[in-house]
Amino acid sequence: MKKHNLLSIILLSILFVSCVDSKKEKDSYFSFNTVNFKTQFQPSDALSLEILNTQNKKVDSIIYYNNEEKIGSEKGIGKFAFDFKNKKLGYQNIKALVYFEGENIEVFTRLELVSAIEPKLLTYTIINTYPHDIASFTEGLEFYRDTLMESTGSGNDSKSYFRKYDYKTGKVFKQIDLDAQYFGEGITVINNKIYQLTWQSQVGFIYDANTLKKEKTFNFDKKIEGWGMTNDKKNIYQSDGTEKIWKMNPDTQKLIDFVNVYTNTSKIKSINELEWIDGKIYGNIWMKDAIAVIDPISGSVEGVINLTDLKKQLKNTKADVLNGIAYNPKTNTIFVTGK
Repeated sequence: MKKHNLLSIILLSILFVSCVDSKKEKDSYFSFNTVNFKTQFQPSDALSLEILNTQNKKVDSIIYYNNEEKIGSEKGIGKFAFDFKNKKLGYQNIKALVYFEGENIEVFTRLELVSAIEPKLLTYTIINTYPHDIASFTEGLEFYRDTLMESTGSGNDSKSYFRKYDYKTGKVFKQIDLDAQYFGEGITVINNKIYQLTWQSQVGFIYDANTLKKEKTFNFDKKIEGWGMTNDKKNIYQSDGTEKIWKMNPDTQKLIDFVNVYTNTSKIKSINELEWIDGKIYGNIWMKDAIAVIDPISGSVEGVINLTDLKKQLKNTKADVLNGIAYNPKTNTIFVTGK
């Protein structure tokens, strides 16, 4: 019995190795011709995709996919024209499904699409300064009528909270504390409702904007972190700590689209607190003393506000990073703070 079992194991091992070797051999039949590939592409670029047939197999057809979406097909081993126009900025994961001699093999490559816009360096003027609670680990900041709404994350054994207050005096009108299990994040007000994210709990809250009474707890429909939040009076936009900014339907709390934030040279990771100003998204960049001005349709960074000198003026040397952007449409001014 033992000899029989041992023999079976040996035979199975030989069969397994044989199958692995066979797969490796088949995987070597085809590959993308990368001779004309660049390190990065721009939306105006086009590329002719070509499959190399190293074993001269008889190819029936090839179906091409970009980020799992079918983009076309070719009979035989012909070249396929790939146009970067209207593609999302970021990585284009290209797959070719090659049909040959009654079999098929998938071949992969990846291309990076960056913005065609070189960001402008924008200047600013300090008009005034106002008191701000230095203990606030600010995660969200937004004007609602004449008051500021601020959401914070927990720290120093304190709970996360959000509050509305008089920005001129710092007087708090009302504060809502979150349960200790939640780390509060971005906040935005739309349709007289306050929406608030939590960091890693994958839940958010909806409150009445006037009474601050909680009306609903909702679950994220994707496994992402909650960071910053803003809105364009129709949709909500939220960041997740990566280069992505998601678009949310406020009625269903479903994420319906996203953009990748890019300059003309690289992606911008760790997009944090957000604010909608004149059709653009202004976004803090985590651990950077800068605000990116982002096209919400393409994700292109059109401008950068360098706030390094502003941070140098802070008396509170324990401040971690600038985070908090609130636009006051009545005065056409931008309020910034930190945490």
